[in-house]
Amino acid sequence: MNRWFLGLISGTSADGVDAALVSFDDNGVLAAPAFAQTTAYPASLRAALLECMRSDAALSLQTLGALDQRVAQAFADAALRLIHSAPISAQDVVAIGSHGQTLFHAPGGDYPHTLQIGDPSSIAALTGIDTVADFRRADMAAGGQGAPLAPALHAAQWRSATEPRAVVNLGGIANVTVLPAAPDEPVVAFDSGPANCLMDSWHALHRGGPVDTDGRWARQGSVAASLLNAMRGDPYFARRGPKSTGREYFDPAWLRGHLAAQPKLTPVDVQATLLALTVETVAAALEQSGASSIFLCGGGARNQTLVSSLARQLKDADIRKTDELGIPADDVEAVAFAWLAMRHVDRLPGNLPSVTGATRPAILGGCYPATDGSTRT
Repeated sequence: MNRWFLGLISGTSADGVDAALVSFDDNGVLAAPAFAQTTAYPASLRAALLECMRSDAALSLQTLGALDQRVAQAFADAALRLIHSAPISAQDVVAIGSHGQTLFHAPGGDYPHTLQIGDPSSIAALTGIDTVADFRRADMAAGGQGAPLAPALHAAQWRSATEPRAVVNLGGIANVTVLPAAPDEPVVAFDSGPANCLMDSWHALHRGGPVDTDGRWARQGSVAASLLNAMRGDPYFARRGPKSTGREYFDPAWLRGHLAAQPKLTPVDVQATLLALTVETVAAALEQSGASSIFLCGGGARNQTLVSSLARQLKDADIRKTDELGIPADDVEAVAFAWLAMRHVDRLPGNLPSVTGATRPAILGGCYPATDGSTRT
């Protein structure tokens, strides 16, 4: 009998809550197309979150606690809105898998840590559905990066015995998953660097809107080779995986530092150069993959300037969206956290040690029961 799970995530762009309602069969395979939608954050909440994500941000415990509850409210609202639009009820959902909103991710150093907010107890109370959350820290406790986690779904659903494939998520940060055809070869995946986060913040600063729709503004500019080469010289890009990063590293201060050492550039040329940075670093990550088919997901998959530039860089590859594999490009990350909730409920590992660098497979997340005393998980 198929079971329903609901995945929730807000990515590094912090523009809203992606929700996906998914049915899995007894083998953990997606049994039917997902119901999905995105609910935008209120403008004041998004502004507060972006302020907290700055590398030099300082916030009080009171502010952090309030944001934790505001994000939980937004996540619960997104879950209920989706359920109300779908042909099932809350009682049909086994569990919610909530990634929360990442404020900071630091998998290196003496004390590796990660911080996602969006109180899962509040989500469970507001929806009446058991909620699984805090997925990253079990992997980090096992020595892993705690990210990326979606490649486990990519491997479970889309690995092919007939061709090597790659999945590229173009969110705020870009991550690349390589799925070898040979069953004895490990899955490789890591964050390749910024995708949309720097382009979005630069566009917001100079054009007033949060997104350079379809890359139209970037298309009007010229790539500044000196700036591109300086950014490409960042040590992160030369590191081998496992590796993960976030907005706390590739933030506006990082860009300002590079711009300070450059001749004055027009804003549109900076935007074109940021797009080129995404294209070049993604292409470099795929260079040795051997993947003949590349499937794109995330908000950047809708950016035709970005996609066409990537296609020119990877001229021998067949580039398509994950829609052709059964999950729309905008929904993959939310579906991944529904899948991870299902894995937690079934007491099965949710990480891939070859991806995160963990010493062992781990059951990810903790369960926060709904306040009605539900014991469904």
